[in-house]
Amino acid sequence: MAELENPNMMPNLITFLSSLLEEVAESNDLNCGFTAQKISVFHGLTRPTISIQSYLDRIYKYANCSPSCFIVAYVYLDRFAQRQPSLPINSFNVHRLLISSVMVAAKFMDDMYYNNAYYAKVGGISTTEMNFLEVDFLFGLGFHLNVTPNTFHTYYTYLQRKMMMLQPPPIIAESSLSFGKGRSLKVVHLCFNEEESSHQKQQLAV
Repeated sequence: MAELENPNMMPNLITFLSSLLEEVAESNDLNCGFTAQKISVFHGLTRPTISIQSYLDRIYKYANCSPSCFIVAYVYLDRFAQRQPSLPINSFNVHRLLISSVMVAAKFMDDMYYNNAYYAKVGGISTTEMNFLEVDFLFGLGFHLNVTPNTFHTYYTYLQRKMMMLQPPPIIAESSLSFGKGRSLKVVHLCFNEEESSHQKQQLAV
C-alpha cells in the first residue's frame, strides 16, 4: 500500500507493533500460572535483555524487506496464536517468534531476500537455530502463508485505526476545551474468516 512507503509511517508502525507485543507478552507472563503453556524451540532459558522495541527496530533496519512484510508478519503471528493456543506469546519467546515471522514473510512476499544465516545474525542466534525456528513456525502455521488482499487490508486498517487512537488530540488555538487522558486500549487480535467478508475481535491469548 502506498501509505507504507511514507518514510514517517513505518517507524510509527514499528513502535506500535512493539508496544502491542510487549503488552501481550506481559499479560501472558502474568497468566502463565493459570493456563497450560508448552515449552517450544521459541522459548529462551531467560528473558532477552534487548527490548521488543529495540529488537524490532534492529530487524527493520537490517532486514531490508518490503514494508508489507511487517503487516504480513503480524498476520502470521495472529494465525500462529490461534492455531497454537498452548504457545502464547510471552517474554521468553516473543523475540524468536518475531524474527521467524518477518523472515518467513520476506521469503513469501519479496522477490529478493536474505538467507537464514543473515537473519540469524540480525536476530542474534545461530544459523542452526534459525533453521529450526523457521521449520517449527511453518508447521505452527500449518503452512498457511497466503495472505489475500482483503486479509491484508483488514489487518492494516486495524493497526492504522489503533495507531490513530493512540495519537494525542490536536491542540486547537484559542480554545478553552481541555482534553482528558485517552482511554487505555485493550489488546486484541483479529480472528479473520477469509471465507466471509466480516471478522470479529477477540482477546489476544497468543
